[in-house]
Formats: sequence, structure tokens, C-alpha cells
Amino acid sequence: MDFDFLPKLPKSDLDDRTFKDLVDECILRIPRYCPEWTNYNPSDPGITLIELFAWLTDQMLLRFNQVPRRNYVAFLELLGVRLQAPVPAQTDLTFYLSAALPEPYTIPSGVEIATVRTETEQAIVFSTNQPLVIGKPSIRHFLTAQTVEDTPQMLRDRFTNLWTLRPDGEWMGRELAFFDEQPQSGNCFYLVFDPEDECEGNVLAVKFKGEVATSTGINPDAPPRRWEAWNGAYWQPVLLQEADDGTKGFSFSEFARTGSNPLQSGDVVLHLPQRWPVSHFLTYQGRWLRCVYSHIDPTQPGYSSSPRIVSLSARAIGGTVLASQCEQIRNELLGESEGTPGQTFQLQGVPVLTRREDEYILVSPPGALPQIWTEVNDFADSGPQDLHYTIDSRTGMVQFGPLIREPAQLQQQTQLRARTQMQNLVSDRLLNASARPEEVRSLERQYGAVPPKGSAIRMVAYRTGGGRKGNVQRGTITIPKSAVPYVARVINHTPARNGADAESLEDAVIRVPAML
Repeated sequence: MDFDFLPKLPKSDLDDRTFKDLVDECILRIPRYCPEWTNYNPSDPGITLIELFAWLTDQMLLRFNQVPRRNYVAFLELLGVRLQAPVPAQTDLTFYLSAALPEPYTIPSGVEIATVRTETEQAIVFSTNQPLVIGKPSIRHFLTAQTVEDTPQMLRDRFTNLWTLRPDGEWMGRELAFFDEQPQSGNCFYLVFDPEDECEGNVLAVKFKGEVATSTGINPDAPPRRWEAWNGAYWQPVLLQEADDGTKGFSFSEFARTGSNPLQSGDVVLHLPQRWPVSHFLTYQGRWLRCVYSHIDPTQPGYSSSPRIVSLSARAIGGTVLASQCEQIRNELLGESEGTPGQTFQLQGVPVLTRREDEYILVSPPGALPQIWTEVNDFADSGPQDLHYTIDSRTGMVQFGPLIREPAQLQQQTQLRARTQMQNLVSDRLLNASARPEEVRSLERQYGAVPPKGSAIRMVAYRTGGGRKGNVQRGTITIPKSAVPYVARVINHTPARNGADAESLEDAVIRVPAML
């Protein structure tokens, strides 16, 4: 019996030598076993014998290849094993705003950004996994400490009674030194942001205003400090590159070279963690950011005096979100139901990535409301009323529930055994008795419901993609497939990772015993 609803796995030969391979192998062995044989022309009787036995061997291999491995693959099919689909590569995409916005701005999920298409390579498309909210961060506390600790224990509030908050979110006041007068390695200051502001994953520009002429004694191109954010588990570095520090370690040396005003401001651009929770340290609550004086390189000079500032503010200029190498397809019409069990339909985009909650099949019966059907791994636990279907992620084949019929003879033998156990009676006449029509029908079992005849079968949404080709280098994902409002540019600051091709049969052969 042919089970059409089982997955079809590719078969391969145990011995893939052809007739020509066998002839060539025999001829190569002649000098070793029969060196006096020197005529290898096709007209030689010895060559004719070689070709004859090669043909016989080829016929035996043809039969031999159909036995062991094919049986193994058949067992995998009976177990319902399917080859795993490709795994999409993932990376972080950073969106930079074209201008500051007065209110928080949300970039929806599913935004597609691609690599540059060339004459030899197609563009590789990445899609964002979740919405990105670019918020309006506001600084609530400015705290300093003499020593750096994972859990701050001694903090000094520098805003209270000294600085005032302007309506535009800028803190201003008299000149403030945030390290000791003679800075020591480990001196640090903390910026605590309002917990009500949703700014996880944002690109933050912290603006410091200080005096250009003040000498701090450091090398502006290699300032001895580090920026970190508390992600709930540890302090995570957030300064992507030294070029993002427009203050040059609070020395404002760039402004001094250009002869600008003595009092100037500079931005420090920080890439906040995508998980940046509200935390409590001592009596302070909010989202925590810190800058630590870390003079660990004796070849580089440290701070001879503490940097001083007169104002401080922060704004979001963009945000970072996780993206996967995939393209989304919506509202694909698969076809119309014939009302028969075991129907199959083919998705156009393959391979199909693991389905999300909003990716499912919608069945619209004639004259009735559409029905949302549920995907299952197999029909083993599906009853006749269960709205179930399966999808082979590798091939894109959609399968509805099959009807399984057992042979009448098997039914008769089953009934006979049951009656024998109950009545303790063996009857030759019962053995040869014909089954009643209703008993034959009882051995037909429907696994999963059948879409009514004439129903429109539609895949609401699914994603296709994956493979090692998605493991692209940093800075290559830059082309939006459609315009994103208020976004000036997009880039991946980290290379894409973890993309893998579809599982091969050899990999499945290794995986299945471990699974069992």
C-alpha cells in the first residue's frame, strides 16, 4: 500500500559506480595482475570479457542499491521524519533618523532591507523580527562614584540643588567635575533615565557641553574611559567605535583645533542594548548608563584633572533591531478544495521558515465564514473534526488529513480474534465469514478534517529564505526595499551569523537515532 501522506525523502545509492567506472577500474588493474597483457583495444577478447563482467556487475549493483539504505529511508518516512529546512542568518540592523522627532516613533516589524545587487549576485533580503520603538529619553539622575562596582553602593547625586532642567530636556548649571580632582582609575558617573521612556535598542546621542581650553592631560584619540549600560545581567559596552565620541574623551579637542567658541558641546553616540530593563540601585530607579575612567594602558596618559561640563542632555537618533534573512509573502491563494481526503497544495516560495502565530491557512467554505486551520507536525492525534494540516518546510508542500482504509481480510481476522477471546470459541465458519458493510466502513478512519468542496485555500502569510548565503559581512545590508518614513539610512554594524543550508539525508541519518 502506498501512503501518499508520508514525507518523501531523497534516496541515494550505496554503490554509485557506473558501467564505465567498472571497466576503467578493471583496466587499471591489468598491469598489476597480468603485466604481459598489453593490448587494451576494444577489439581484444580480454577487453570484451571485462565489458561482459562489468555489465553483469552493473546489473547486480542496480538491485543491490535498492535494498539496505532504501529500507532505512522507508523507516524514516514511516516515522514521519522530514529533512529540516534552511536556517536564516540573523543580524542587528540599525536605523538612523533623518531628523529629531517630537514624539516616540515606531518602525513596524517586517521591514525589508537588502544587500546591494550586482551583476553576479542577487540581493539578499533581511526582514526585521519585531517592531522598533525610537523613544524620547530623558535623564532623571546624574550620579558619581569613586569606585566602579557591578552593584553600586556609594553614589552621589550631582543634580540636586545644583542644576536645573529646561523644558527641552537639557540639564544646566554651574561647572561640574564628575571625576575626583585627581582622577583615579575606577572613578565613574551614572546617567539614570526615566523608566517611563521606552528606548530599548535606541541609538542615543548624549550631548555634553564643556570648556574647550580645559586640559585633561589625555590622548584625545585614545581616551582612557569606557561606556556601559546595565542590561539586567551585566554591564554591556555601548560605544561602538571611538569616532562616535565627538567630545574626544571630554577634551573637546576637535573644537580647540578649529578655533571655535570657548564653550562648546559634543555628542557621544551610544548603541543601547535591545534589552535595557528598569533597575533599582540604592534609592534610584530607571535605566542605567555609566562612564568609567579605566586607565589600564601605561603607555597612554591618563586624566591629570577631571573633565568639567556645564550642561547635559540626551536624544534618540535611531535604533537597532534584530533581523532575519527572509522575505515575507502574504495572502497566497493555494487553490480550491475538491472535498476529498489527503489533498495537497504547493506553496510558491520555498523553503518555508518556521511559522509564527500570524502565519496560518485560512479556509473559506462556500457561503460560510472563513475558518482558521491549525498546523500540526503529523496527523497521528488528529480526529475527523480537527481542522489540521501539515507543511513540509523544505518543499513547501501543504497536506490535509488523509483517509486510511484497512483491507477487509485484516478486519475479519481482527473481529475473529475479538470474538474468540470473548466466547472462547473457534469456528471455521466465522473465519471464512464475510464482513458486514457497516463493519467495513468502521475500519475507514479520517485523520484530520477535509476542507469542504469548493473552499478557497489561502495562506495568510509565510516567510521564505535561509541558508549560508545569508552570512554576509558587516556594513553590507543598506538598501531598503521600500521607503521607511523619517529614516535616513540603515546599516548592519555586525556581520550576519548562524545561517545554515537545508539538512541533508546524511545529517538526518545521524540525527534520527539520537532523537529516538
